[in-house]
Amino acid sequence: MNHIKIFLWILLTIWISNPVFSKDKTVNIVFIGNSITQGVIINDPQKAPPAQAVRILENKKDISSVNFYNNGVSGSTTVDHLPQTGTLFSQTIKAADQFAKDKTSLLVFSIKLGTNDSATEGPNGSPVTPEQYRENLKSIIDSLLSRYPQAWVVVHHPIWYSPTTYNGAKYLQEGLDRLCSYIPEIDHLIKEYRKKSRKVFVGDTSGFKYFRTHYQTDMWEENGQQGVFYLHPNVQGAKVLGELWGEAIYKIIR
Repeated sequence: MNHIKIFLWILLTIWISNPVFSKDKTVNIVFIGNSITQGVIINDPQKAPPAQAVRILENKKDISSVNFYNNGVSGSTTVDHLPQTGTLFSQTIKAADQFAKDKTSLLVFSIKLGTNDSATEGPNGSPVTPEQYRENLKSIIDSLLSRYPQAWVVVHHPIWYSPTTYNGAKYLQEGLDRLCSYIPEIDHLIKEYRKKSRKVFVGDTSGFKYFRTHYQTDMWEENGQQGVFYLHPNVQGAKVLGELWGEAIYKIIR
């Protein structure tokens, strides 16, 4: 009998400390990103990737409601989102503080950064080396977990852009190669977290390949300094990307 009581006590402790296991949960998400997360060129913010991800989650039977804040800012890098930088991290905290007031809901941070970091010149801090990119991500995540220890952090792989990309910032093949070098840094960083925390996960990993294959139908055709380039998902692409994010987040929190 005592063994049964101990077992039940352990289960209760796990349930209380991990609200993700409860049914009909409310999920609050802060999306951290750049123009792709923001949904630039798409006129309706409800068609941007975060809103599309939320629709996926709202349709899950064990989720009662989803609230979200889109802190995707065009041109931003991991440098801009660092705690010590100020503005963008402060916006994340402001939104998360409001969500965290509800102790019964689940707080999730969804991060997709790297595109602007990889540029050869232009965005703040670029080009960011793979090692520095990893350290910047770690600084952001550590600060979030320190302030919100019960939160969950999901880091998505960045998505493909064409090697002709050159708008106000210069990307090209050098930038694309650098972007590819960030992906193993994400994976290695998450593996390190998994040794000490069950709160940090790799999210979507298929977006890069998807847009490399479907760029002509799912990305805006834009004109730059080296001709036509593909960088931003169009309405159809934003829907696909949002669905990839939503399904990845759900697999983690369900």
